[in-house]
Amino acid sequence: MTRRPILLVALLAALLVGGFLVYDQFLAGDDVPPLTLPSASPGASVSPGASATPAPSGGTATAGELAGEWSVSEGTVVGYRVREKLASLSAQSDAVGRTPSVTGSARLEGSGDTVTVTAASFEADLTTLTSDEGRRDNRIREIGLESNRFPTATFVLTSPVEVPSVALAGATVEVTLIGDLTIHGVTKSVSIPAQAQLTADGKINVLGSLTFPFSDFGMTPPSIGGFVSVEDDATLEFVLVLSKV
Repeated sequence: MTRRPILLVALLAALLVGGFLVYDQFLAGDDVPPLTLPSASPGASVSPGASATPAPSGGTATAGELAGEWSVSEGTVVGYRVREKLASLSAQSDAVGRTPSVTGSARLEGSGDTVTVTAASFEADLTTLTSDEGRRDNRIREIGLESNRFPTATFVLTSPVEVPSVALAGATVEVTLIGDLTIHGVTKSVSIPAQAQLTADGKINVLGSLTFPFSDFGMTPPSIGGFVSVEDDATLEFVLVLSKV
């Protein structure tokens, strides 16, 4: 065999091995299931205005007992979910990064059997986002999310949230969080569908997610030399665990 065919065979082998490594290390995805309410029971969710039997793991309280300041506590997590691809070949599952580094608080007012969230503000430290692949974590600090330049994401509630009265009996309820979301230095008004539940140990858990194009927040989907890239949409997902101050 001449030198040229040997070099071609070696090059082909290198490309195959390199492609496998890229796929295995990035495109295999994290296979991490979506977040759920820590204490929610399947089928316990109800829409505003509907009646429901309280979830077994839910707690009970009066509107007056819930009134006051609530702050972020242990168990809170915020993260992203994206789908990576190699050319037109999508990953087997989503790439997922999360962080527990979240601060913030909410103010509740209660009257009769009505609870209203009148104010809320939360901030996540994006520099601490962690996935199953350290190279991915390092990459988003410089491109896409650019967390080295824009280290935090914030959400500030701009419209009061009336909580369905069945929540006082421990039922999981659906709410909509309307507010200003800031990511990558860009602030957008958003409506985030969420679920909330009062737990048996007196905490409030809130689960939510929002899918949006990277371009909404002035971001370009990350890519590696045009070889490995991320699809156009990203999903913000979170669980907030709130304790009364």
